Amino acid sequence: MSREQLDRWCEKGIWGLILALLVFGPLASGAVRVVDFLVIEALTMGVAVLWIMRLWLNPGQRLFWPPICWGVLAFVAYAIVRYHQADLELVARRELIRILVYALLFLAILNNLNRQESGPLVGCTMVFLGMAIAGYAIYQYATDSPHVGFFLKPANYAGRGSGTYICPNHLAGFLEMVLPLGLAFALIGRISPLMRILLGYASLVMVAGIGVTFSRGGWAATVLSLLLFLALLLRKGRYRLPAFILLLLLIAAAWSLLARSSQAQKRLERLFVEERAYDGFSFRFLLWKPAFQMWQDHFWLGAGPGHFDYRFGPYRPEWVQARPGYAHNDYLNTLADWGSVGGLLVAASGILLSAGVFKTWKYVRREDSDLGAKRSQRAAFVYGASVGLCALLIHSFSDFNLQIPANAILAISLMALLSAHLRFATDRYWVKSGWLVRAFLTALLLFGVCYLGQQGWRSTREEARLKQVKRERLLTPARVELLEQAVAAEPMNFDTTFALGETLRQMSWQGADNYRELAEAAIRWYRRGIALNPFDAYNYMKLGMCLDWLGRHDEAAPWFEEAVKRDPNNHYVLAHQGWHFVQVEDYATAKQWFDRSVRLKWKDNPIAFSYLNIVNRKLKEKAAGK
Repeated sequence: MSREQLDRWCEKGIWGLILALLVFGPLASGAVRVVDFLVIEALTMGVAVLWIMRLWLNPGQRLFWPPICWGVLAFVAYAIVRYHQADLELVARRELIRILVYALLFLAILNNLNRQESGPLVGCTMVFLGMAIAGYAIYQYATDSPHVGFFLKPANYAGRGSGTYICPNHLAGFLEMVLPLGLAFALIGRISPLMRILLGYASLVMVAGIGVTFSRGGWAATVLSLLLFLALLLRKGRYRLPAFILLLLLIAAAWSLLARSSQAQKRLERLFVEERAYDGFSFRFLLWKPAFQMWQDHFWLGAGPGHFDYRFGPYRPEWVQARPGYAHNDYLNTLADWGSVGGLLVAASGILLSAGVFKTWKYVRREDSDLGAKRSQRAAFVYGASVGLCALLIHSFSDFNLQIPANAILAISLMALLSAHLRFATDRYWVKSGWLVRAFLTALLLFGVCYLGQQGWRSTREEARLKQVKRERLLTPARVELLEQAVAAEPMNFDTTFALGETLRQMSWQGADNYRELAEAAIRWYRRGIALNPFDAYNYMKLGMCLDWLGRHDEAAPWFEEAVKRDPNNHYVLAHQGWHFVQVEDYATAKQWFDRSVRLKWKDNPIAFSYLNIVNRKLKEKAAGK
């Protein structure tokens, strides 16, 4: 087999792996689980290996290097620096791995999927995938199904279609990026009439899919992005009638949804109503202020990669008792995690992408005045991908779709394919791949493959141990041994050390003869958790509980105080502070802490309510002189 044939097979292999990535992510619930992202990592490593082979099989191959590539490399370099400075090594490392995967995919797509049919193939694949997932979401809504494949949806998502995603908002984020591609190829693309009908039908199914997600941010992003799409089409005479008909269809669909669905009406009515529900829109407003404050406190470099959720405690508003995960605003989340420097690097990459799209625009569009003007695949992709990314940018004001790997990879792929269209506008960004360039790029790719491989194997070993832990009975020595093996596989995972401490503490509280030894062992694991994650209040609190259990109340008090200092508006932490004062029989002080805990969360707060009854009875007995 000749070098040219091997090169073609490597190119086809890259095509297959990238399409597999784009399809697998959405089908795997967004690839948010560790085990699913391990598959993404493995496929990315395959892409890198095949690219290295292409570099040396085809020495004459040129690299395409538009300005946005420097922005991508600059952010990767910044991420590496911030990883080494981060307070939480594990969290920062996982964030760095995701960034390396995204950057590698961006550069690989830019330099390997640069044939004329690349954009249409990727676009049509995602459109029909989006149609299938949207159809599943419609089925979920019509049958009120609580399942997502083999998983159960959280109760607060009941009555909403989420397709293969767990959260309906993330399905809306995926579909809003794909929908403009379907419409663009159906209206502008150079395709057969049958394919045009199929793409039009797929687009209508995706519109319905976005509707049944009842994602208000998704609705707003879809409406605004489609208005932009229609405005672009109305400028061209031959597309004015189809655009006008499409606009009428969308208005009719929206009116039908609002008129017939009481759930849609309620979702809109509650848009600005204050509520404590986790999925309420006002919940997002309550998170934006802490995110802004966190950014102000760490203005230039941020709190740390992926650190927002872990450093949220001191900034927690009283009404937010749930664990937020993210700021529900990708812009504020980026600033809180990466600071102004990271925000500027991301913004610079976005500006460079926009500049490239505007420069490409006049080279791919076809004017009606052009002699023999025909429909254009290039124009269809540039229109659709640009509008799809605009939809994501709009939705990012109220959600965190960029934190969902499947949606982030789709956005990265659209950005890379859009940037690749610059080759139709100018030849200035082609770089000759001399042996020095190939050697340097090979070294970078090999480093990425080796690092991702080593980290993937480490995560695989840990996940295997944790899976065994889930199958083991609670409060058994075998469970402790499996947790210790998981810690050995990943020594920086503070969640596992906390689970070990909790298991030993609860075994100690069973009152066996060795209860003191078990409590001391639990204390050692809590101390290790504090060293790994000094921002988590629970390790301090549980350590104090062990000391109280051993009768060392004076030693326990400072640990409870440290817990309250790290999460002063957490009802669970405050309830345990009250519990500590019950142990020392200071019932008046305990009542103050329980009352405050109940005020923060007046239901599903059993510790505060049950002990408050005991404290009130004790205080009455004391007042009666008993």
